[in-house]
Amino acid sequence: MAAPRSLLIDTSRLVVDENGEDSPTTKKPVGAKAVAVNRWEFVAAFAVFTVFSTGLFCIYLTMPEAEYGKLKVPRTIADLRLLKEHLALYANHYPAKFILGYCATYIFMQTFMIPGTIFMSLLAGALFGVIKGIFLVVFNATAGASSCYFLSKLIGRPIVNWLWPEKLKFFQGEIAKRKDKLLNYMLFLRITPTLPNLFINLASPMLDIPFHVFFTATVIGLIPASYITVRAGLALGDLKSVKDLYDFKTLSVLFLIGFFSILPTILKRKRIYE
Repeated sequence: MAAPRSLLIDTSRLVVDENGEDSPTTKKPVGAKAVAVNRWEFVAAFAVFTVFSTGLFCIYLTMPEAEYGKLKVPRTIADLRLLKEHLALYANHYPAKFILGYCATYIFMQTFMIPGTIFMSLLAGALFGVIKGIFLVVFNATAGASSCYFLSKLIGRPIVNWLWPEKLKFFQGEIAKRKDKLLNYMLFLRITPTLPNLFINLASPMLDIPFHVFFTATVIGLIPASYITVRAGLALGDLKSVKDLYDFKTLSVLFLIGFFSILPTILKRKRIYE
């Protein structure tokens, strides 16, 4: 009699499953909801990319005629010198439209993690001088980093977990230890090359770093490095490689400035342990 009873139980389970109710044998697609969410996240990210691209293309169309074949994002110092020579007269004749195109390109590259913004910063120094160049670089870098911050809320987690799993664990631990002085720590990271700026942009929303802290640290923390890059752009002819920007002396100065930004945290810890 045991066999028929067990068969009856199996049959009842099948009936329950067909009616859509839960049972021990029902197999649910565990990742179905996550897949759906990811799909919509990527759709939203693609929509953002489309809007940015369309806006950039419209700005491109409104520009005065030029030799568009020479307008490309530089990848080497040699490319940058050629681009600077081509754009110098253009920037003088159409300053407002050129700055609009420059800003749109810089922010687009920063938002969507396209390499080459260091060359755009050098170009700002070569074309606009120190004061105007620093303002443009800090404005564009902050706007692009902010856009990247919010974009990371949509699709940042898989990218960071794939590219920088160890850095993410390290960053998470450091943030947890410095919640009381988070702005000082974020300033230190922005001023010094301790962590890549791209990583900071992507990982910050994942670790619940408030946007006002992220924004303030970005605006202030990027000024020293922007000054170095813009000044190097003034002497573009003497620059051989991007690596020449950050020699031992320059890195020492940046870390010294960064040290003063976290000094309040160090002093607070010392008072606690005394």
